[in-house]
Amino acid sequence: MKKIILLLGFISSSLLAQDQTKITFKANFDTPEIFIQLPEFSNINMRDITISPTNDEIFFTLDTPKSAFRTILTSKKVNGTWTAFAVASFSGSYHDIEPAFSPDGTQLFFASKRPKGTEKTSENDYDLWVVTKENGTWNNPTRLPETINTDKNEYYPSIASNGTIYFTAERADAKGKEDIYKSEFKNGTYQTPVSLGAGVNTKTYEYNAYISPDESFIIFGSYGRKGSLGKGDLYISFNKNNTWQEAVHLGKLINSNQIDYCPFVSFDQKYFFFTSEKTTIQATYNQLSIKQLKEVVTTGSNGTSKIYYLPFEKLLKSIQLE
Repeated sequence: MKKIILLLGFISSSLLAQDQTKITFKANFDTPEIFIQLPEFSNINMRDITISPTNDEIFFTLDTPKSAFRTILTSKKVNGTWTAFAVASFSGSYHDIEPAFSPDGTQLFFASKRPKGTEKTSENDYDLWVVTKENGTWNNPTRLPETINTDKNEYYPSIASNGTIYFTAERADAKGKEDIYKSEFKNGTYQTPVSLGAGVNTKTYEYNAYISPDESFIIFGSYGRKGSLGKGDLYISFNKNNTWQEAVHLGKLINSNQIDYCPFVSFDQKYFFFTSEKTTIQATYNQLSIKQLKEVVTTGSNGTSKIYYLPFEKLLKSIQLE
């Protein structure tokens, strides 16, 4: 615990020193670009992101090497300026990942290994939790009911406008090792989760599903499918007459020979975000100097997980072209 406290202190002090204007939304570009730049943490993984429906609050996960500790960071736009990144008010004590706003912006869901009730020992598996904003602060994390959470991992919540929650889980009725499930929210109660159909789930791994608020499309990760480029690719499936159509590979514009995961579309559908471990580091060079080596391993796509973004329209057009 002492090491974790020291780590959080280092993270907080370093993040406070960041330039407060690093978050920008470019109007028009054709290929994915790194969205969040944290120079002091250029070799530490960043994964999963959510942005509020009003585009003025951001949450994402900082994942230390070998996932020794994971915590959720945040920034808020105040008077036109983004605040320095800081550890989220509800995070920083236990493994927390994969924040997701509800479409009305009143709730924030996430996955966590934090203990249940008054216990103080971390759980071995991830469960899904939710916080509600009170007086401008996200407080009082609440674990979702046993209908959703089990003694195995539940990951990557994504919420539709009607309250239905989509998530990843490993369960006895799964079509593969991990499936994408949904649980409808009726009369204030989550219903028994149902594995999505064969247009989404297969005999391999499916993970990290983003659902559009109107449930018209879903973007998710999968590993081991025919035509996969690498360690895990992103796919999209469209909902027609309440049936998920055969998933479409997002192509080389998004996918790489490394793992590509954690999709998110801004609520105004202007931007598509995703995380990737792709790298531009080459296997050979012509005698690098120490200065050149430093630049190679600390700038751009260097194999650590980074959050990228692209105009959503560009992504949809690229699918049509392939």
